[in-house]
Amino acid sequence: MAHQSNRAGAAFDAFLPQAITRSTEQAAWDLADGALPSIFLSHGAPPLFDDEPWMTRLLTWALSMPKPRAVLMISAHWEAAPLALSSPRAATPLVYDFGGFDPRYYNMKYETPDATSLADLVTALIPDSHRLHQHPSRGLDHGAWVPLKAMYPLGDVPTIQLSLPTHRPDRLLDLGRRLRPLREQGVLIIGSGFMTHGLPYITADMMHANKVPGWSRDFDAWALDAVTRLDLDSLANYRDAPGMPYAHPSAEHFSPLFVALGAGSPGVSPDSTIDGYMWGLAKRSFQIA
Repeated sequence: MAHQSNRAGAAFDAFLPQAITRSTEQAAWDLADGALPSIFLSHGAPPLFDDEPWMTRLLTWALSMPKPRAVLMISAHWEAAPLALSSPRAATPLVYDFGGFDPRYYNMKYETPDATSLADLVTALIPDSHRLHQHPSRGLDHGAWVPLKAMYPLGDVPTIQLSLPTHRPDRLLDLGRRLRPLREQGVLIIGSGFMTHGLPYITADMMHANKVPGWSRDFDAWALDAVTRLDLDSLANYRDAPGMPYAHPSAEHFSPLFVALGAGSPGVSPDSTIDGYMWGLAKRSFQIA
C-alpha cells in the first residue's frame, strides 16, 4: 500500500534514508561483471514519489545489478530528430515537463556528475549520417530523473539522455543495436516510457480507486507475452494489439521499448521485473540481458 500521508512526497521522505544507506553499499561495476543489461521501465512521474512500494521495487531492481559507470536514458518525453544528446555537464538543471502537481515536485533536484565521457562514447557509435546534435543546455526530463531518484538516490551516476528520433520500431531496434556495445563498458541503457498510457481515458474516480480498465489490462497481458517470446513482429504491429488505441493514443510511451530490446542480447528472453498499475495504467517493466 502506498504511503497514506497527504503531504506531497511523504512516501519519498520515508523511503530516502534507507535507500541512501543501501545505495551507499552497492558495489560499482567493473569489467569482471560483464555487460550490464538494458532495461525498459515505466517511469511514473510525480505520483511515484507518493508510492513507497513502487520506489522500493525500483531501488531493489537497481541494487540487483552493479552500480553502472553511467546511464544512457531514452525517454518518452524527448522526441527530437535528428538525434540529440542532452547536456553532459554536471548538475544540469532538470526539465519539469509536467503540470498540475504539488509545488514540491517543481523544486526537486537530481544533480548528477559530468557525463562527457559517456557523450563521447555514444557519439562514436552513431554514424555521421545521423548527425548527432549536442544540446548545450537541456537537462534530464521527468522520464529520467523521477525513476532515477528512486534507483540511484545518491545522484552519483553520470547520466545523459538521447532523444527519441522516430516511432518506427525497425529504426529504434537498429538504434538499440548500435548502442549495445555500451553495456560492455558498464553503461546501463534505459528506455523510459509507460506500458499503457491512455491518460485521456482515465477519469478522476478511476485514479483514486486505481481501477484498471480492460484495455489497460489486455494490452499489458499481450505485451508481456510478446516481449517474453521476443516476438518483434507482433510488437512492431502493436497498433493492432488488444486494448488499442486506448492503451497508447500516441506512440511515445511505447517506443522506448524498442531501443531497449535492440540493445539487449539477441535471442535472450527478457524478464518482467515490475508489474501492477498506477491510476489504472500498467507499470510493466523489463530487464533485457
